[in-house]
Amino acid sequence: MTTILSIEDDGVDVVYEGTEFRLDRDLIEEATEKQYPDVTDHEILQIVESDPDLSGEPRRVGDVLAGA
Repeated sequence: MTTILSIEDDGVDVVYEGTEFRLDRDLIEEATEKQYPDVTDHEILQIVESDPDLSGEPRRVGDVLAGA
């Protein structure tokens, strides 16, 4: 099953195994010990899943929000 991340300025909406929930910006920063724009999508997946499929290049939240 695929995990879906919808990255926004104040956090990430997640759909994981059919369950929808939100990871707030503060929680992500605390979990990764990084500023939110510097966190990658791969790091967010590692918060959600115990053994995520980390295929492809990681993308920084700041780049995603900037549309890069």
